[in-house]
Amino acid sequence: MTTTYHNLIDGEMVSTSATMEVLNPATEKAIGLVPSCGAEELDRAVAAARKAFKTWSKTPIDDRRKVIQAMSGAIKENADELFRLLTSEQGKPHDQAKGEIYGAAGMVAAQSTLSLEDEVNEDSDTRLSRTRRVPVGVVGGIVPWNFPVMMAMQKIAPAMLSGCTIVLKPSPFTPLATLRIAELIKDIVPAGVVNIITGEDTLGPLITEHEGIDKITFTGSTATGKKIMEGASKDLKRITLELGGNDASIVLPDANVEKVAEQLFWSSFSNAGQVCIAAKRVYIHEDIYDELSAAIAEVAKGVTVGDGSQQGTGVGPIQNKKQFERVCELIQDAKDNGYKFLSGGDVDPSGTGYFVPLTILDNPPEDARIVAEEQFGPVMPLMKFSTDDEVIERANNSEYGLAGAVWTKDTDKGVAIAEQLETGTVWINEYMHLSPFAPFGGHKQSGFGAEYGTEGLLEFTYPQVITVKKDAAV
Repeated sequence: MTTTYHNLIDGEMVSTSATMEVLNPATEKAIGLVPSCGAEELDRAVAAARKAFKTWSKTPIDDRRKVIQAMSGAIKENADELFRLLTSEQGKPHDQAKGEIYGAAGMVAAQSTLSLEDEVNEDSDTRLSRTRRVPVGVVGGIVPWNFPVMMAMQKIAPAMLSGCTIVLKPSPFTPLATLRIAELIKDIVPAGVVNIITGEDTLGPLITEHEGIDKITFTGSTATGKKIMEGASKDLKRITLELGGNDASIVLPDANVEKVAEQLFWSSFSNAGQVCIAAKRVYIHEDIYDELSAAIAEVAKGVTVGDGSQQGTGVGPIQNKKQFERVCELIQDAKDNGYKFLSGGDVDPSGTGYFVPLTILDNPPEDARIVAEEQFGPVMPLMKFSTDDEVIERANNSEYGLAGAVWTKDTDKGVAIAEQLETGTVWINEYMHLSPFAPFGGHKQSGFGAEYGTEGLLEFTYPQVITVKKDAAV
């Protein structure tokens, strides 16, 4: 069944004459029709956000917290409906979709507790100087298709808490759950504070260059991030970019093979590998390489690839045809070069649904495309290393610097290696843990700025310094 969805502009659910189809990636069938917005609808949304900013920016932060917490409650109360809708448009299995919905609700509630305190710079006999944080204004948020609800809410919540208003664009591939949330919060959030509009890829540049938008927050590819920087430079918009990653996991020789194998597997294959912080390069010490690589391949045998709505599915489809074709191309390149596969490698491009078998490669060379490029699919290259210095150099030999991990019983050594990795986040003996109270952001071409925590909240503000001269003769 195809359902028609509407956009949220100025507190009302609105439609457009032009629409877009949304497909289920497991069946390739249309499941929703959403508005296809252009400059006219964007102008309306921005005007609503600018009008609402005058009041919302002056609303006491405790009152803003209450609205954000009510928004979190609405998501949580409707989680059963939302996670099923999310699976139908994104493809991830129900348990992972449920985790995203509840995780988004929890993140929103946690972010609402953050504070923007004034900082006293000087309090002397002659002068009082303090720095306060003031909201940037209207935010343009652009969201990817891999975690559409989580990414939307991690832009909306801190923008609102800071006193900003926002115009959010979901991915055209995965707008449905976000638009359903728009319906749920329509009467919770004051009109114009949150506006959610859908459109083709051409809508993104219009948002980036719109003179009524003061800041862009974007999650997506590095290539698109560069275009956003270029567009935003025309009027010096503030920007936060969370971009690509080619994240390395390093497994030291003392790691417990039996315990680590399954964790490593899911660090690469969760959400069909479509995670910016997934383990995309796994370096295993030569002393345990054969044993651990075999154990990971054994885990893969017990995991079912299929429709995320079906019981027993562990890994769903690639979300869209373009990404499916890219992953297939990388796998074919590996086959053409004669690299060894421990599992997978045979894709049926003529079948229904964007399914890729769980693919594990056995020690491909460092310059292989499937190692050097971000796969963003269910692909896991395993590589041998001999020394700590060698693996640190190999892990850092990337244009990206988003995240990484070290697996070892010796946590002190793990931390010592982590401190030498050129990434924004490093985990020791776990993967993909993000805290709403800790900043998350990339180094190098993985972006700049931060999300989450106080640092992420500050991204939506300007510092303003007010200095009072005491006992001034006036």
